[in-house]
Amino acid sequence: MVDLSDDELLAELGVSVEQKAARAYTPQQERIIAGFEDILKFHDEHGRAPQHGEQRDIFERLYAVRLDRLRELADCRSLLAGLDKHGLLEANTDASHIVPDALDDDALLAELGIDPGGDDDITQLRHVQTREERQAAEEIANRERCIDFAKFQPLFADVQLELDSGVRSTRPFVKDAGFLKADIGTGQFFILGGQTAYVAEVGETIKAPNGEFDARLRVIYSNGTESNLLRRSLQRALYKDDAGRRITDPAAGPLFSDNAGEDDTESGTIYVLRSKSDHPQIAQHRDLIHKIGVTGGSVTTRIAAAENDATYLLAGVEIIAEYKLFNINRTKLERLIHRFFADAAYDIQITDRFGKPVRPREWFLVPLHVIDEAVERIKDGTITECRYDAKAARLVHTSLGNLS
Repeated sequence: MVDLSDDELLAELGVSVEQKAARAYTPQQERIIAGFEDILKFHDEHGRAPQHGEQRDIFERLYAVRLDRLRELADCRSLLAGLDKHGLLEANTDASHIVPDALDDDALLAELGIDPGGDDDITQLRHVQTREERQAAEEIANRERCIDFAKFQPLFADVQLELDSGVRSTRPFVKDAGFLKADIGTGQFFILGGQTAYVAEVGETIKAPNGEFDARLRVIYSNGTESNLLRRSLQRALYKDDAGRRITDPAAGPLFSDNAGEDDTESGTIYVLRSKSDHPQIAQHRDLIHKIGVTGGSVTTRIAAAENDATYLLAGVEIIAEYKLFNINRTKLERLIHRFFADAAYDIQITDRFGKPVRPREWFLVPLHVIDEAVERIKDGTITECRYDAKAARLVHTSLGNLS
């Protein structure tokens, strides 16, 4: 008897052995499918389609917009028909599916992978991850809303102030930098995916299948989300992110000193000015309204023509206080001071020499003794532990209440 192959035997029995060709997708189609699978995953987790509404989570609102776009495109509906197990692509004219005005148009288009300033067709969903990219991202662990974010939010504000003032800096997170996963510990900050990430907790050390030791982390992100991921996964994610960086610990010692050391060079002056304007609003609160700035030159020279400069309220000014700076970035320091007193910014409109209305900046409703205290705290590095309470006109601790 002649030996027959399996295919020949099936052919003898009248069974078709024609192989069904595997369907190949373009990169664009892969991204559309992956984006729709995110929506299906949402439905599986919540038992409903994503919906619009200001009360909804931002991710749900963005999924809702994406679903609206897919419904509008016949090519997308045809491509995704076999995956639509919940009938999500069926036309829906309900008012709840109108794109909300609460989200910026460019932000919505960017989420859909469409360049708001380009000529790309709406089907170009460039930034929806492919299946492989999404699987790699899942190794980092799914992020979810951080329920107790309120207690972490001041930490992110503090670290931003410290970056602005030069107390902290950022370093690229690259493999040859000698930064090991074992160096990732509680209280450290990183920049990952454009968000500041804070390591809030480090769990017990565990032994991975490959024999290496690892630990589970609780990582809080500046956008109000968190993730529970392995230390190794965070390290890998930082390596893969071209913009991934670690934020250094605060620099030791004071920010600046009133007295120059032998090797120090003077780099500027913080100045506090009081206006001599006879404007009724200014005259009424003259002792509280102060202009705070930083200059690298003479304060006296800087204010010589104040009467002709709208920046100085078109009036003479008197110098109330000066603080000499040594070895510090003046621009960053001035930005730090202005952000710290932002809630007390004095908003007034005056008419300049050409009859045009202007709103001078860098004027604040802050008592002089509070400015003195803030400068002292900038010196010793404790400025990040407090904030200015404009209603109480005093510095308050960010977590322990009023400062004594």
